Amino acid sequence: MSPDAATPHVFDATAANFETEVLDRSLQVPVLIDFWAEWCGPCRTLGPVLEKLAGEYNGAFVLAKIDVDREQQLAGAFQIRSIPTVLLVKDGQPVDGFPGAMPEGALREFLAGHGIVPAAGGDPAAGDAGVPAPEPVDPRAEAERLRRAIAEAPDDDGLKLDLAVALAATGATDEATSLLDALPANLATDDRALRARAALGFSALLRDAPAAAALEDRIAADPGDLHARHLLGARHMVEGRHEAALEQFMAMLRHDRAYGDGLARKALIEAFRVIGDAELVSRYRRQMSALLLS
Repeated sequence: MSPDAATPHVFDATAANFETEVLDRSLQVPVLIDFWAEWCGPCRTLGPVLEKLAGEYNGAFVLAKIDVDREQQLAGAFQIRSIPTVLLVKDGQPVDGFPGAMPEGALREFLAGHGIVPAAGGDPAAGDAGVPAPEPVDPRAEAERLRRAIAEAPDDDGLKLDLAVALAATGATDEATSLLDALPANLATDDRALRARAALGFSALLRDAPAAAALEDRIAADPGDLHARHLLGARHMVEGRHEAALEQFMAMLRHDRAYGDGLARKALIEAFRVIGDAELVSRYRRQMSALLLS
């Protein structure tokens, strides 16, 4: 942890202080553990975001930083296979976690799924940043409204992002992708842009894909047909049957977590970005984490 990151809510955990500073402390306040290393690029992306949130949440949770190179005993005890890996400890026990980096909005959703919200005195700017914007009732009408707005303000990139999101909801994948590709860097990494890209990714998988009934027949004949499960999960995602989609991706993970270079884990993470139901995401994120960390 860098000296600049030191706050009352962020600390380095070691084998010497783990029992008192993590396990005992988790009886009073949730402890988020960040397993990281100096040489790890994604760690350098995720770490500052976690440290920022720890400050903003003002004691609603504390962040324990564990350098896996210096604390190999702790990394081994938790069977850490890749970094960054994040674990949430409550009441002396790990209750959830995830491997890899994720955007700030998804981190807020992860915390909210465990009832962790900014404490009084936290950064008011944090607001509801982790709450997904409500989907428009009629995305086609919304797209037309935004086209008119852009005609009046052609340099407003925020409106173009809004239009890309609306177009993604209508299935206009090519135009939505073009708009997203043309966004400036600050908007290209916006949570809405990431969610739209994830949704477009599922839509792209379905080009020339069999119908749902045909995919279900393939899976019934061979439960290990992970390609069919992936396509069926994508179809469920596009059609709004989110839990059914997550079930297919989890079935893939249970059958072969290495399939397609970790395709099931990647599909789950992309689905978590798209789905606005924090409770559903939290439930399946726990299942994914328990399986990956077992």
